[in-house]
Amino acid sequence: SDLRKRVERGELLQPLSFASLVLCSVLLYLKVSLMDPGFVTPEEEVEVDHFTNGRVCMVIPPVPSPVKMRRCGYCMVQQPMRAKHCQLCQRCVRRYDHHCPWIENCVGEKNHPLFIVYLSVQLVVLLWGGHVAWSGLYFEQSWDWLQHNIFLLISFLLIIIFTIVVLLLLVSHLYLISCNTTTWEFMSHHRISYLRHSDTENPFDQGIILNLWRFFC
Repeated sequence: SDLRKRVERGELLQPLSFASLVLCSVLLYLKVSLMDPGFVTPEEEVEVDHFTNGRVCMVIPPVPSPVKMRRCGYCMVQQPMRAKHCQLCQRCVRRYDHHCPWIENCVGEKNHPLFIVYLSVQLVVLLWGGHVAWSGLYFEQSWDWLQHNIFLLISFLLIIIFTIVVLLLLVSHLYLISCNTTTWEFMSHHRISYLRHSDTENPFDQGIILNLWRFFC
């Protein structure tokens, strides 16, 4: 492959860069899968009551008048706006997006930006890995060629499939972020009270630039 030829010529910059990118992808995966996605804790309810009694105003999204804040029927905590109970994690998650089986964790308020970074790095690794696999392929119409290249060919096809999956996932998340909505809100708009009773389709949308700025910064 292209990387192997560079190693044999003593050109180690690209192979080391590729290995570093793969390592970065693995570390990001571990970080996103193990970190707190924004679980709602009972202690937060006590803190909110304390601040309210002390007349400290908290900045919260506008809530339509028919909507009432409710207590979770599973973990019995007061759910903040845009929070949802995850049946797999058995916890309520702030700004719940979805439970990702890929990382075996929820994607929520705290780890959603890092999840986007992870997807971006993973996409670069897959594209680079696809290029490396393609550079090692030479096509001949013979059984011997297939025997010697079957694993490389399968690897290349798997990389293509995973690249398409990651690309579609990244593009869909960036679109939802630019609209300041979540996967859960997008898929279940008709079942969510604060969206169903809202005068606008998305009461949280403040324009693409401001939505992206508030999400990443």
